Amino acid sequence: MASVQIASHPAFFTTKTPHVLPAQKYMIPATWRRYQLSQLINKVLSLPLPIPFDFLIKGEVVRTSIGEWCAEHGIGEEETLEIEYMESLMPPQRMALIDQDNWVSAVSCQVPGNILAGSYDYNVRIFDASQKPIHTISGHTAPVTSVCWVGEEHLIASASQDRTARLVRVPEAHEGEPTVLASLHLHTAPVSSVASDKSGTHLITASWDALIGIWDTTIPESDQVPAEEVAEDRKKRRKVETGDRPKRKAPEQVMKSHTGRISRALFSPLASNQHVAYSAGLDSTIRTWDASMGLCTSTITLSEKPFTDLAVIANGNTILGASTDRTVSVLDLRASTISIKPIASLWHPSLPSTLVAHATDERRAMSGAYDGSVRIWDLRSAKAPVATFKSEKGGKILSVDWGKGVGALGGEDGVEVWKINEGER
Repeated sequence: MASVQIASHPAFFTTKTPHVLPAQKYMIPATWRRYQLSQLINKVLSLPLPIPFDFLIKGEVVRTSIGEWCAEHGIGEEETLEIEYMESLMPPQRMALIDQDNWVSAVSCQVPGNILAGSYDYNVRIFDASQKPIHTISGHTAPVTSVCWVGEEHLIASASQDRTARLVRVPEAHEGEPTVLASLHLHTAPVSSVASDKSGTHLITASWDALIGIWDTTIPESDQVPAEEVAEDRKKRRKVETGDRPKRKAPEQVMKSHTGRISRALFSPLASNQHVAYSAGLDSTIRTWDASMGLCTSTITLSEKPFTDLAVIANGNTILGASTDRTVSVLDLRASTISIKPIASLWHPSLPSTLVAHATDERRAMSGAYDGSVRIWDLRSAKAPVATFKSEKGGKILSVDWGKGVGALGGEDGVEVWKINEGER
C-alpha cells in the first residue's frame, strides 16, 4: 500500500521585519519551498517591489519543502507550524579588486571608507574608498600577519613574523605621514595575531611561541625593553638610538597555558566583559582568559582539531573555531567544558583559514578558505552557507573582515572589496 502523503500543514507566521502578515492561520501546501512562501508574503502585503525572504521553523532555516522538513523532524499534519521569516541575504557584489605584488595576509574594513591591509612584503597599507593607496607603512622586517584599528580611526596595530607588533598613529584626514609610536616586545617566534579591545585601551597578541601578551596602548616616555645589540657600525647605531624612534614596550600580562602554536587571540566583543579574552591554537584547544589577572579560566579540548582561526559571536555566548579537518566548530561558551561538544559544524571543501563574526548580528559569520571561496553562514542552519562568493582568480583566502555592509578579502590575489546587502535583521 502506498504511504499517505500529507497535502498541507496549518501554520502562522511571525517576523521581526517591518513586513508583518495579518495574525491568522494559513494552510501551507506540503510541496511549498522558500520561493512559494516568499510569494505568499509579497502578495498578501502587496509589496511594491518583490522582497525575497528566508524562513525558520524551530530556529532552523528551512532549505527543503515544508513536507520534507516536517517528515525529517517528525511533525504530524495536525501540528500547527510557527514559521518565522526574515529578508534574505542578497548575493554579494564585488566592488573592487586591488592587485598587489605580494600575498595579502591581513585585512580590516572596520573604519568606513578605509581598507587596512598587511602584506607579505612587510608593509601595511591603507586604501581609501576609491581603492587608492593613501599610506604605506614600513618597519616590519618579515611578513605582516595581522592588522587592526585600535579604538579610533587614527591608531592601528600590526603583527609580524618578525616577532613584534607595532602601534602606528595615522594623521587626521590622512594629511602627512603615519608615525610608528611603539614596538611591542615579548615573543620569541612569529606573532600570529593582534587585536584591540572595544575601548582601544588594550591590545592582545598571540604567537607561535605559545604565549599571549596583554598590552596597554599608552606610549612610554622611554624604552621598557632594552634594545637588542646589533653588529653594525656603533656610530650609526648611536644615531638611530638617540633619534625619534618608536618606544619599545613591555606587556602588562604574559599568559601561558597553550602547549603549541597559538593561531588567534581576541577580547570579548561585549563592553561589559573587556577583561575576558579567548584564544585558539594548534594544540586543539580553545581557552578563555581573565586578562586582568593573566589566568586561564577554562579550556575546551576537541581532539584532533588543530585550530587555524577563532571568532566570537556578538552576544559573547558563542565561539567559532576553524580547524584543519575542514570544519568550523560552533561552541556554546555557557556549556560545561567537561562535556562540551560542538552545537554545529560548518563543513568546507577546503581548509577554512580565516573567520570573522558579524559585529552586531549574533546569527551571522563569515569564513574564508583555501579554495578561494568566502562563505556567509546563518548559525541557525549549519547545513549550508546562505551565500558563497569567490575571489577573482580563485587564489587562497588568508584573511576576511566584515563591517557595515562591506566585506574585505585578503589572499593570494591581493585585496578584494565586496558589497554585502545584509537586509533587515
